[in-house]
Amino acid sequence: MYRFAMESLYKWKESPYRKPLIIEGARQVGKTWLMRAFGQKAYEDTVYINFDSNRRMADLFATDLNTERLILGLELYAGRKIDPAATLIIFDEVQEVPKALSGLKYFCEDAPQYHIICAGSLLGIALHSGTSFPVGKVDFLKLYPLTFREFLMATGQERFAELLSTHDFSMITAFKQTYIDALKQYYFVGGMPEAVLRFSENQDFNEVREVQKRILSAYEQDFSKHAPNEIVPRIRMLWNSIPSQLAKENKKFIYGLVREGARAKEYEAALLWLSDCGLVHKVNRVNMPHLPLKAYEDGKAFKLFVVDVGLLGCMAGLGQRTLLDGNGLFVEFKGALTEQYVLQQLVTKAELQIYYYTNERGSCEIDFLVDDGERVIPLEVKAEENLRAKSLRTYKEKFQPELSIRTSMADYRKEDWMVNLPLYAVEEIDDYK
Repeated sequence: MYRFAMESLYKWKESPYRKPLIIEGARQVGKTWLMRAFGQKAYEDTVYINFDSNRRMADLFATDLNTERLILGLELYAGRKIDPAATLIIFDEVQEVPKALSGLKYFCEDAPQYHIICAGSLLGIALHSGTSFPVGKVDFLKLYPLTFREFLMATGQERFAELLSTHDFSMITAFKQTYIDALKQYYFVGGMPEAVLRFSENQDFNEVREVQKRILSAYEQDFSKHAPNEIVPRIRMLWNSIPSQLAKENKKFIYGLVREGARAKEYEAALLWLSDCGLVHKVNRVNMPHLPLKAYEDGKAFKLFVVDVGLLGCMAGLGQRTLLDGNGLFVEFKGALTEQYVLQQLVTKAELQIYYYTNERGSCEIDFLVDDGERVIPLEVKAEENLRAKSLRTYKEKFQPELSIRTSMADYRKEDWMVNLPLYAVEEIDDYK
């Protein structure tokens, strides 16, 4: 399957300012596959080293971080010479040897000719746990589950993915049912690479669900294995509460839904742990929609989403027929899945800062506010073809934004004050500037 992140890796390779690269992302979003595929495509040779339970690597980095010595050790381990101009060096699960993270500084300063990429499923925790980290000496790339366009490409619909990027909405609308059907599939399958691969092979939703259950089980095992013992129960309770948090009409996170009488302070460490793992996206409220939005954020009010829409459906026990065929009882949670889907596409845009807005009375709520560095774009999310946008109109009248966007199942249309962007095209939002 093709990942758009591959293009970022080629830019990194060719950059005259290249530093060792760290790929961040949740477990099983495809970091290892991406690194190895890039090595095969872009280099004559790849030296892949997994640091998990690797005593030799722990010993190599334990005593001396001299780069000549380290390269010799890597060559002995790999059984061949490393040509800096032709070889990609991959450090996987690098957080298992914290001294290797520290060593990246010396590769940046003393041996910049070597091409080094690192990743690890719990790397975010290592970066925040006091590890001696080479600030300013590494590049970063965040990897997320497959976006909807990547899903289309992985399931044999490359031409439809290409069509979306042309913004030819007369043509796109002519094939809208294809996009809507694929979007419903994406809501169920999500973007975790293994789930997408299984679906692309045999279109078996039951097999997809089993993959998702295994991934969720692996996350639960990580809680027990890697988190401090005292916060493991709180991590579990907070994580398991997310579907019910999002099922509410007002999706603001409420600690009382985690446990009756719960207070924010009790769960701060658990929330940070989940965030560092890349398992949750925290979207803060702003009390005024002015640039920069970060200056107006309200840290006490936020919405919490999980890493993947397919995993959210699995956590909620959502059936295939309910999602694909529709169900009169399936109303509130459809909105939750739709917001999760939209947020999942937005976070892949590194240049966008994402918040949400409510006024003090709560009578006007905008699902997402997007700060692209030049303006604030309100984005209202509708699960169906509902074209009423009362909150968006109220917001428009008060703040006069240059651009307002509603995303729904309705066709593309541009009015004097608003653009309706179909849900299946929301990934193209950064082109509406």
